[in-house]
Formats: sequence, C-alpha cells, structure tokens
Amino acid sequence: MAMKGLWLENNQLQLRTDLEIPEPPPGEALVRVLRAGICNTDIELLRGYYPYTGILGHEFVGVVEQGPENLINQRVVGEINAVCGKCRFCRRGQPTHCENRTVLGIVNRHGAFAEYLCLPIENLHPVPENVSTEAATFTEPIAAALEIQQQVSLSSDDRVLVVGDGKLGQLVAQTLALTGCDLLVVGRHQQKLANLEARGIKTGLADAVIDSAFDISVECTGNPEGFAIARRALRPRGTLVLKSTYAGKLSLDASSLVVDEITLIGSRCGPFPAALELLANGKVDLQPLIHACYPLSQGLGAFENAQSRGVLKVLLEMSN
Repeated sequence: MAMKGLWLENNQLQLRTDLEIPEPPPGEALVRVLRAGICNTDIELLRGYYPYTGILGHEFVGVVEQGPENLINQRVVGEINAVCGKCRFCRRGQPTHCENRTVLGIVNRHGAFAEYLCLPIENLHPVPENVSTEAATFTEPIAAALEIQQQVSLSSDDRVLVVGDGKLGQLVAQTLALTGCDLLVVGRHQQKLANLEARGIKTGLADAVIDSAFDISVECTGNPEGFAIARRALRPRGTLVLKSTYAGKLSLDASSLVVDEITLIGSRCGPFPAALELLANGKVDLQPLIHACYPLSQGLGAFENAQSRGVLKVLLEMSN
C-alpha cells in the first residue's frame, strides 16, 4: 500500500502519492499521523540550510497502530532524535547530541508530513486526554522553548529580552514569563505582540531595547538584525541564548564578546514531559498562534502560506 507525503529533494518540495508505508524496525512503533505543524526549520531546509532528501516534518500528533500493547490506539507525540544509546553523549545522559542520531524529517529519517511515520518506542509520549490534538501539535516547539530553562537559571531579579515575535518567540516568551523574570519581548508585528500583551507580557519594537540593560537575551529571529539587537542589549557578563537556526552565515564582533565576557549558548531540543504538563494545565495559549490548517493534499499551498510575512503556525491535517 502507498501513502501520501511531502517529499523534499534538491530544495524542491513535491506532494507524492507513491510513498511506501514504513515498516517499523525492532524497538520502533508505526504511528498514523493526525496533525503536523510547519516549523521554521522546515522552511530553512527548503532553502538549503542542511542537505536533506525525504519526507519533511517533525512537529506531530499521531495514533500508534503498531507497537507495544499499552500504546496501541493512543494519541502520542514524539521526540525527534532517534539515538544509539551507546555513544559518549548517550552514556552521559545527553542523547539529543548522540553521534549516531537520526532526526525526524531533518537528518536521515523520514518525517511527519505523511500519513505514517516510525519512531523508537522510547521517543513516544501519550497525550493527556484533556489536551486537544491541535494543541498537542505544539509539544515539540514548547519543549524547545523550555530547554532555555534547563540551560540558564532564571529568577525574578533577571532582566530578560526575547527578540522575535514569530512562532518560536511567542512560545519562548510565554514559557519564560512563567518564571517571574522581568521580561521584555520585541518584534516587528504589532498584532503578534498584542497576543503577548494580552497575557500581561511587556512588549515593544526594537527601539524599546536599551543597550547593556539585560542579563539574558534570547534570539528567536534567525536573522542578523535580531542577533545584533540581542547582543547590544546585554550587560557585561550577560548571557546570549541562540534559539534559531540560520540558513546563511552570521558575522559577529568576536572581540566585544571577549571584552564583555559574554556567555553564548546554543539551544535546541527540550523536555517533552514538561511541555505536555504545561499543555495539560492550560499554562500556554496556542489559539492565537494558529493561522491556518490545510489537508495534506494541499501541502504545497500550506508551505507557501507558511512562508508569507506575518504568518504564524500553519498546520497540516492528514486524512487516510
């Protein structure tokens, strides 16, 4: 039997109807995908940020069709790094840096923009009953936002700047606000910033940033101007968290990082259980972030829409 999926090859995306339904190898489950979200990383892959051929997509909710008894017919979300368990990073408890990892829809593993996918059983997390399928689609990016709190300790004394009001910036801001830190979010879109203001989060445009005034800044734009704003906002010995992938090269003033003794932290995948707990407790508001939902058969149009200026999250609905 064949399935539909969005296939990327030579920076060209196509809708294919002749893809084979995957056979889960030992230790993996077959998941029928219900819904999946288009992420900036998918768009960067389309632009050639990393050479990838195969089915795109890594933010998803699905139902287990083949796998352990306790998961059959359960809605699940899945961690995207499939790891070896044996290398130095796995042994050290840092599996997201496994030297032999495959990454769902990103590195050597077909992704979620298809009717079915396979992932290791240990990667799957049941979705709490009170969390809608639509909301659960955000588990992976919420987990990525929460990773910042695993890397940097935050208190109410910390002045924190988030640069970027897009999909990632919105989730980073909402999760950081829960720490009680003194938070400011800057962006370019009044309407997007209004989503955060409605939650009591301080927002502004780039000119609201006072140089050398922040302890921590988080860069969520993936563009050089965003980096420049996040950098100049930091006091000496401040921490700059880079949360976006960059398709192009970034040039920076390395000397100023030395003189100001800036800590630079790259931040990527985060904790799924904590993300699902936030969703179950209604601690994040996702409704304003959903721009549109398309059937998989209109996936190419969905990608076009997702790349339009000002658009937040575009979801794909799989129908068998």
